[in-house]
Amino acid sequence: MKRNLAYALFVMLIAVASCSFTNKSAEDFENDDKDKLLLDLITYVLQKAHYDPKDINDDFSIGVYEDFIEILDPTKRFFLQEDIAEFEKYKFQIDDQVKNTDIAFFNLVYDKLMLRMNEAKGIYGEVLDEAFDYNAKETIDIDYKEVPFADSRKDLKERWRKQLKYITMGTYDAKLTASEKDAEGVINDVEDLTLSPAEAEKSSRESTKKTLDEYFDFIDDLQRKDWFVQYLNTIVDEFDPHTYYFAPEDKEKFDASMSGKFEGIGARLQKKPEGAKVTDIISGGPVWRDARIEVGDMIIKVGQKGELPVDIVGMRLDDAIKMIKGPEGTVVNLTIRKIDGSTDIISLTRDVVELEESFAKSANIIKETEKFGLIHLPKFYVDFDDYTERNAASDVAKEVERLKDEGMEGLILDLRDNGGGSLKTVVDMAGLFIKDGPIVQVQSSGEQKEVHEDKDERIQWDGPLVVLVNELSASASEILAAALQDYKRAIVIGSKQTFGKGTVQNVIALNNIVRNSEHGDLGALKLTTQKFYRVNGGSTQLKGVASDIVVPDRYSYIDLGERDQSNPLDWDKISPADYTPWKNYINYEETLEKSKARMANNKQVMLIEENAKWLKAEQDETEVSLNYEVYKEEKSKDKEQSDYFKKLQDYDSKLTFTSLRYEQELFTQDSVLREKRDRWHKNLAKDVYVEEAVNVLRDLKVNNIKNGKLASVKG
Repeated sequence: MKRNLAYALFVMLIAVASCSFTNKSAEDFENDDKDKLLLDLITYVLQKAHYDPKDINDDFSIGVYEDFIEILDPTKRFFLQEDIAEFEKYKFQIDDQVKNTDIAFFNLVYDKLMLRMNEAKGIYGEVLDEAFDYNAKETIDIDYKEVPFADSRKDLKERWRKQLKYITMGTYDAKLTASEKDAEGVINDVEDLTLSPAEAEKSSRESTKKTLDEYFDFIDDLQRKDWFVQYLNTIVDEFDPHTYYFAPEDKEKFDASMSGKFEGIGARLQKKPEGAKVTDIISGGPVWRDARIEVGDMIIKVGQKGELPVDIVGMRLDDAIKMIKGPEGTVVNLTIRKIDGSTDIISLTRDVVELEESFAKSANIIKETEKFGLIHLPKFYVDFDDYTERNAASDVAKEVERLKDEGMEGLILDLRDNGGGSLKTVVDMAGLFIKDGPIVQVQSSGEQKEVHEDKDERIQWDGPLVVLVNELSASASEILAAALQDYKRAIVIGSKQTFGKGTVQNVIALNNIVRNSEHGDLGALKLTTQKFYRVNGGSTQLKGVASDIVVPDRYSYIDLGERDQSNPLDWDKISPADYTPWKNYINYEETLEKSKARMANNKQVMLIEENAKWLKAEQDETEVSLNYEVYKEEKSKDKEQSDYFKKLQDYDSKLTFTSLRYEQELFTQDSVLREKRDRWHKNLAKDVYVEEAVNVLRDLKVNNIKNGKLASVKG
């Protein structure tokens, strides 16, 4: 019987905590302030329970120092060079401070930040009191990492001037072209329709000032503890990108997210210096229904209905999310910078994002006289309290059986954008397609590896199988794709490699380590405790899963994946498990060669590759003109190029997609479900990756003599 990892880790932590903290009396802890207690607890747990604990040394100190300054001032418009010189005396001392629960570095930086932020209110006010000269030929470098800190208040004011001119120019352009925008239903302010250039310039500055005023009002509401949590997470992040400290209120939000029910816009965001980047769109939510926002787009301003938008550039992600989220039925206006460089204002009505669209769904694919099946799995979901309740493995098993009943001759398992989930569901799901054997190996620090196996010899589907992946297929998705690839059971089609997250995290409540704390709820620590390994011995960490057939997508050249995160764990290898590859495909290698030849000559794939390179070039362009005529010219070129690539959406695979019979019966009572499926099928018909997956299924010939007829459905 496999041990319960979470319980075992909990017992281990309580045991080591009892031993370690005997050197300090309870009275000592109660007399420490909460900040020092948290620092001591978190670093202790990390050193004892993290899969690969870091040496807290000078290199660690440098990492914390540089990352904390960058997080606090990513656009370098607060701190002066003299501040950095003052901070640098701690550059090699933070490790010693952490060991001694000394927070002098944090206190110094925090006090200086509060001072500089207060001074910044006067600086941006002075800048915005003067008109911007949009005829001047000047530029701004928006790659702020390469920009030095300002030497003086004069230099800092000039930096603010350029940054605010850059931010305001889009508003200025929108006001000058308001009549055109109004026809598109984007701007409805009648006053903007009659503005002269001078009036538009003044009005745009006033809008920017109001946005900044609201932003700093919001910042003023933050407490010292909010900034200290950021400092703690800078320390924690040095261990790996998936280890994170949750303050009590953040833990509550984390628990709510695990329930699968969201009230907001239905998108996941990532903090970036230039705004909040959309990294995932939840099917069925407001963003998904609106269909104008896509992964990679940047939210730069947020406005509530009837109010001016607030600039979220430089804002903490949690703070930005608080503004974006809201009660069901309320309206939020998002200023979006598209991945092609264009800017748009999109109004969304917040809603409850239903968990139903996170479940497995399937479709029939008809090509001429042949019928194939497709199962889309957004994540590996499970009820951890009761595995017999609905879970990803049992749902996929049901869909496979339904597709078989409707006559499918080959199956596509779509794991694109699947960020992972339950390990047990992966093992059970892989077992639907192989006789038996190991599926994944799990290694805990300092312990023997565990091999998770499918022990059920029944096979639910022994026909042709293709797995679709992309750069956002992560964790559990990579385990399943890797297992089916290692067994040569399925052909993997997709991006050059998947995300590369080969680690396991557990959440530990810190109050379980120090009992009877007078400081109340201390929050929780999510930390990495294990690594995944393929049955062939290689880790999925960093390298992910390399597709058998590589097909480019628009994100092929954009930084995504574990390798682009901060402080990822290394790739390594352990001994392989004992497994026997699938031998029923008689033309496996020939099928791969045929597919690669088709992809090399596919015009849609060539256009996707062209689009991906253009997006990368746009992303790499960091020198931006602040001259309005140049701005308009560049904007026009970007729109022309963007319009050129819109023909990607005109593609027609000539495949027919239909819902299964059981679902069609539901349509009479659920028109929303019908609309969701119709839109899904419409998008699938434009999907060149699905089209190629069907071609691969047609090429695969299966020798069923060895296995005979399909085995009965797995329990």
